[in-house]
Amino acid sequence: METLLDLNISQLRELLKKGEISSVELTRFYLDRIKRYDNELGSYINITEDIAMDMAKRADARIAKGEEGRLLGVPLGIKDNFCAKEIETTCASQILRGFIPLYDATIIKRLKDEGFVHLGRLNMDEFAMGSSTENSSFQITKNPWNTEYIPGGSSGGSAAATASGLCVASLGTDTGGSIRQPASLCGAVGMKPTYGRVSRYGVIALASSLDQIGPITRNVSDCATLMGIISGYDSMDSTSFNHNVPDYSAYLGRDIKGVRIGIPKEYNIEGIEPDVKKTVDNAISFYEKNGASIVEVSLPHTEYAVAVFYVICTAEASSNLARFDGVKYGLRINGKDIIDMYKKTRRKGFGKEVKRRIILGTYVLSSGYYDAYYRKASQVRTLIRRDFEEAFKRCDIIMTPVSPTTAFKVGEKMKDPLAMYLSDIFTIPVNLAGLPGMSLPCGFNGAGLPIGLQIIGQPLDEARMLQIAYAFETQNNVKKIPDKYRNKD
Repeated sequence: METLLDLNISQLRELLKKGEISSVELTRFYLDRIKRYDNELGSYINITEDIAMDMAKRADARIAKGEEGRLLGVPLGIKDNFCAKEIETTCASQILRGFIPLYDATIIKRLKDEGFVHLGRLNMDEFAMGSSTENSSFQITKNPWNTEYIPGGSSGGSAAATASGLCVASLGTDTGGSIRQPASLCGAVGMKPTYGRVSRYGVIALASSLDQIGPITRNVSDCATLMGIISGYDSMDSTSFNHNVPDYSAYLGRDIKGVRIGIPKEYNIEGIEPDVKKTVDNAISFYEKNGASIVEVSLPHTEYAVAVFYVICTAEASSNLARFDGVKYGLRINGKDIIDMYKKTRRKGFGKEVKRRIILGTYVLSSGYYDAYYRKASQVRTLIRRDFEEAFKRCDIIMTPVSPTTAFKVGEKMKDPLAMYLSDIFTIPVNLAGLPGMSLPCGFNGAGLPIGLQIIGQPLDEARMLQIAYAFETQNNVKKIPDKYRNKD
């Protein structure tokens, strides 16, 4: 059964259609792996075993009738900020303990329409606020390549579960790098689509102008498959972009000769680990040897991106999280009056990082400071977007490291929030500009920790990014799953 880990979604679907394996058997395979390995990793908050087995049985019945579905019978893991009907959804926060949504997020509905099996809810930084998955109120997720290290965040559970083979693939969210950074640190493929490409309806918001949903997978083919399912217009999301969705898989295998790759000079900063720089440079050299041209581009406002992000993101977070007050759902701590109830509920329900960001966001939106902070940050955000527009006049895509470092040790940066924030220095500008970006595994450092190459595309250019990523993946045998998770012990 070990070879199941190396099959992509299309190959698994063929086995299921031919009856060589049932969805019940495939689902049991992954549930058994979760029980065997996840005590050490901590990637799942909630294993929905009964629901998964019921979905698998229904998938097998549909297959027996000859029905089709791009995910029919395929088990996936879901980050715990997607509303799913009758499944507890917590955002890894105590304030949402016991919250059972009455409806499905649009993306969950689309996955169900294609016949997926819901294995469980994956751990994350509380309300997606963090870069290490140490801010979860439930548990710390570990990196499957070395459990002394963090998996990245906020979609750390999604990346760790995918990279260790505890699901076929997973979904995460990316507000400032929360798909790409953990995918990079865990050696997985992660895609943050163009803002508006994927519906956000039913996904609990962090920062509404920055959040985007995307897949984390073990290969580029599965990323293309999932992108084809989750992309597309949704009338329930006012920011959803009404544009045709291409057949992403059809772009895999196309020639990359003549592609112009931009290298931003501002990303060559102090603090990049030598192994990261060397490995990313080698990946870029591969493209040059295979017919791509390399051009230097400039993104001059990059140095302001982290500051701009933490003004805009915290401001929007303070607004979005105001709804969690103990009145309609989730935790309630009774007080002498409603204000006292608010205070007690939020004091107990929110973690330290969430409180920090709410306070910062409320401050920058407050009377007398709005113009100095939020308005100014919004103006600089426009300049960052224009930098990319100018750069793309000279190139087709941009390549950078995903993160300046490989994974750091558990606990290493928890007492230094600023150092933690800088983990996303290369990913944040993509969210501010609303562009698509992805992480592609391209090698390892001397200690055996994964390194990711970031591919940044023009708006709605995910197909070309997948084409370019696939060219590297098929000609470079980058290891996907740590040996210890291959059932050989």
